[in-house]
Amino acid sequence: MAVASPAKSGLARFRPIGPGSRIALVAPASPFLRAEFDAGLAELGRLDLVPIYDDRVFARDPIVAGSATLRADALREYFARPDVDAILAVRGGYGSAETLPHLNASAIRASRKAFIGYSDVTALHTFLTCHAGLMSVHGPMIEGRLARGDAAYDRATFVRSLSATPIGALSPDGVGILRPGEAGGPVFGGTLSQLVASFGTPFHFDPPAGHVLLIDEVGERPYRIRRMLTQMIQAGVLARASAVVIGQLPRCDEPNGDVTGLSVCAELLREFPGPVIAGFPTGHTTTPLLSIPLGIAARVIGRGTPALVLDEAAAA
Repeated sequence: MAVASPAKSGLARFRPIGPGSRIALVAPASPFLRAEFDAGLAELGRLDLVPIYDDRVFARDPIVAGSATLRADALREYFARPDVDAILAVRGGYGSAETLPHLNASAIRASRKAFIGYSDVTALHTFLTCHAGLMSVHGPMIEGRLARGDAAYDRATFVRSLSATPIGALSPDGVGILRPGEAGGPVFGGTLSQLVASFGTPFHFDPPAGHVLLIDEVGERPYRIRRMLTQMIQAGVLARASAVVIGQLPRCDEPNGDVTGLSVCAELLREFPGPVIAGFPTGHTTTPLLSIPLGIAARVIGRGTPALVLDEAAAA
């Protein structure tokens, strides 16, 4: 089998996913609602994707979906199985970081399989992109997204993110400009609390110089957003970024609205030298989630109509 050329970032591309592909379902974090799971299976069927799972996905411990070794065993097995084409998280919550010591970075890179999800599974995205050297997809999970269809996720970017065709320019409504300019680089990032929680561990968030930093968050008060963003600045991550893309930050405002998550970001990034756009609907959103491959070349346009332009395909 020919090995696909790496992306501009040097990360390995995953194999393309299309009609008939077999998607393994995993629960690396918290338990989920069975009704949502069943609705998500139906949506995968509408996409002509074949779900693969076993009883491990239904394991229940307090807070997490079974022991760390059980959750990691499922991940390892599905990355290794030749009859599985991609891996999709059912839900976030908490627990993905507990699986990381049990995973093998080189074996996962060699599998060239897409991993899809957001929120707590940012820990796995960081492991894949910064340590295994494999692209992944900041995209919908089963619970709350695929289970609810078009109202909760964007089918077009989901399908395109898993294909060998670049997504291209995205200029969704509601995106604003915090810092003007235009810059490019490979996209790295995810949920802010998970990114900073990795600092000081063997699995730390370590994007390359010139990256586009993607920041997503939900339900964190502005002082916590400020604290985490300050930690990221002091860790030197912002100094290595060429541009910043901030999500919608739902439920991140003070109840009286005097201080918002977005206003905190604007203040702390007021001297950032590159473009910063905010309100981008990926990760935790109040509108349909757009899927963004991590590790691909992108451009952030902070002039006129703000846009994130995804110039490269994550699959090959």
